[in-house]
Amino acid sequence: MDAVDALNEIAFWLERELAPTFKVQAFRRAAGTIAPLSADELRERVADGRLKRTKGIGDRTFQVISQAVDGQVPDYLADLREKNAHPLAEGGDELRAALRGDLHAHTEWSDGTTPIEAMAAAAATLGREYQAITDHSPNLTVANGLSAERLAEQLDVIAALDTGSVQLLTGIEVDILESGELDQTPELLGRLDVVVASVHSKLRSDKATMTARMLGGIRDPHTNVLGHCTGRLVSGSRGTRPPSEFDAERVFAACAENDVAVEINSRPERQDPPDDLIQLALAAGCVFSIDTDAHAPGQLDFLAYGAARAAANGVPADRIVTTWPLPRLRAWLAAK
Repeated sequence: MDAVDALNEIAFWLERELAPTFKVQAFRRAAGTIAPLSADELRERVADGRLKRTKGIGDRTFQVISQAVDGQVPDYLADLREKNAHPLAEGGDELRAALRGDLHAHTEWSDGTTPIEAMAAAAATLGREYQAITDHSPNLTVANGLSAERLAEQLDVIAALDTGSVQLLTGIEVDILESGELDQTPELLGRLDVVVASVHSKLRSDKATMTARMLGGIRDPHTNVLGHCTGRLVSGSRGTRPPSEFDAERVFAACAENDVAVEINSRPERQDPPDDLIQLALAAGCVFSIDTDAHAPGQLDFLAYGAARAAANGVPADRIVTTWPLPRLRAWLAAK
């Protein structure tokens, strides 16, 4: 087995189960360290002990590399494959199979953990037709949000990439500011394929204030998707957080009127919107986007969680924009 592939696959499975970032990065760093070496050179360095003394190679990663060089499936990888041999979520299998892509994911350009290329490769491996890259906007400094200059640079990088079978869509997860305006220049927003608008601050604002703020973001002609609308956290390393308060009927009516998709955020610690709000959005005539909000390649498999929740709430596949083939999706995005 190829040692680089083994290390990266281990990282993928660990990301999928939300393992600590430092643990995942040990395997991705080791893969990067040995990637420039030929098979013969790697074998020699394993045999003479040089690899074990190389910066970025620990005991566990050395064991994985050694077993791969010997032609084995490393024990650690075999255990992870067995552990993860089941779907992430029960139910929604038919809907999950119908999903063609994902409109919300992050890279190391903001607060993700890997380069754009790694996210694209994982999306291709998972059989995605398209994958949006939506790093944060400048107001979210804690997440290294992209200034206008950095976003313009990222667009050039994406344009130059050959991503094979998966089509990368340019995008942003843009903050809805307290004023209701979007946190990026209209010129740059107009150049993007996908704009996911989300609230990330002052989540405990009163109902009227939050409603007005969200309506401003939804009515902006650049907005395609309303991201994780309540901002809640139900589990995870960041603790829990209650949903923000807003007039859901007015917000979802505005989404339907402005043809803005309501995101069903697939992160297990978010489960946002709650079931009752999915039902309200469905009754309001909204379309939906099942997205991963992935910050690492393995998290792109989180679509299973969103599909299970959408299916449990009776959301028809045709009301989910991420089931649409790319030409239909592009036409919808361009109509804004």
